[in-house]
Amino acid sequence: MTEPSTPDAPSADSSSLGQARTGAARPDPAPTDAPSADGPARTVRLATMTAREYEEWVGGGSAVAILPTGAFEQHGPHLPLGTDAILSTAVATAVAEQTGAKVLEPFTLGYKSQQRSGGGNHLPGTLSLDADALIAQARQLIRGLLAQGVRHVVVLNGHYENTQFLYEGADLALRDLGLAPGAEQSVILLSYWDYVSAPTLEVVYPDGFPGWDVEHGGVLETALLLHLRPELVHMDRAVSHPPAAPYRFDRLPVVPGRTPETGCLSAPDGASAEKGELLFTQTVADLAAELRTELGL
Repeated sequence: MTEPSTPDAPSADSSSLGQARTGAARPDPAPTDAPSADGPARTVRLATMTAREYEEWVGGGSAVAILPTGAFEQHGPHLPLGTDAILSTAVATAVAEQTGAKVLEPFTLGYKSQQRSGGGNHLPGTLSLDADALIAQARQLIRGLLAQGVRHVVVLNGHYENTQFLYEGADLALRDLGLAPGAEQSVILLSYWDYVSAPTLEVVYPDGFPGWDVEHGGVLETALLLHLRPELVHMDRAVSHPPAAPYRFDRLPVVPGRTPETGCLSAPDGASAEKGELLFTQTVADLAAELRTELGL
């Protein structure tokens, strides 16, 4: 991740942790795990639809598909390798349930982890795509969806390093189809953390927000997973340490010692399921509201 702009206030009331309990329900985790026909997520997962159902959905003329994207990347000793895709898919599923959109299966591999934002591609457990592979994957999937009549494709990113390559894939897909500025069909690209509001950050980080540039394996991702998938979090293995102090430049090959030994750029100190619930509820509410406005959902 890196530092995004932070809105002044959320559309959902998030002044305390307790208020989050009235928000979005925990989504079915199936999109990032074994396929399941159970739970509310079945109604929004494209993978569970038949071809006839898909054809009817597209034929309605207002189909919106959300593509969650992540990575296969180490997140320290306490979080799973699939953290980014698990979180982006959970957010996508909850947003779809609030907007009537459908959710594609996630991109579970992403662009190379960079030392200043994800610890580095040299760390064990991190498996990545080259830029041309990620661009091609995004280009072909987005092109196929739009060519078949999907009205809007929302790329919901959960891995900072993916950003520019997803943009390139989307841009090339639009060019392939001859969709010029002003076209009715569109692609929306966003990262879920850009929807975390300033009031929410004040609650989650009472001692001050250290910045998105060191939020890898830290409080935000840990809290969200404690809320959504607590069985995947090993807080007994978490290590407390000061935030990393990244250099202002990239050096290749990397200097391994510049990555904290844990692989995290900040510690998960203070993370809790209650904070994760607040983060999730407020982020989903604001993101869904913005998509409804932008796309007329």
